[in-house]
Amino acid sequence: MRENQGIIATGGSQVVSSAVASGRNAQAEVYSSGSTQFGDGRQRSPQEIRDLFSRLIDELGRSEHPDRADLIEIAEDAREELASENRRMGKLRMLARALLSAVAGFTALVSLAQPIEEAIRGL
Repeated sequence: MRENQGIIATGGSQVVSSAVASGRNAQAEVYSSGSTQFGDGRQRSPQEIRDLFSRLIDELGRSEHPDRADLIEIAEDAREELASENRRMGKLRMLARALLSAVAGFTALVSLAQPIEEAIRGL
């Protein structure tokens, strides 16, 4: 009998901190509230965060979320604010938190909104 002393991943697997991904082209990312570093150990750039917003906007458009039009508008506002030379961090943080709380029941959207909120917090 084999005793499990933690997580065991075989095959195509990657382990990063407390996250495990297993399968073909496996990739693990860690999102913690005190850090904006991801699986590769680097912080997201404003352009990368804008790209995340674009993905979130696309997913919102395909979702059945009852407030998707308003949420898309909020995400577009935040994406534009990130592109600004004098971005207002307070506004960005507020928009990211609003998006995260609004999609809490939609797992696919949360997986996009959470890293956005955390990355903005780290700017």
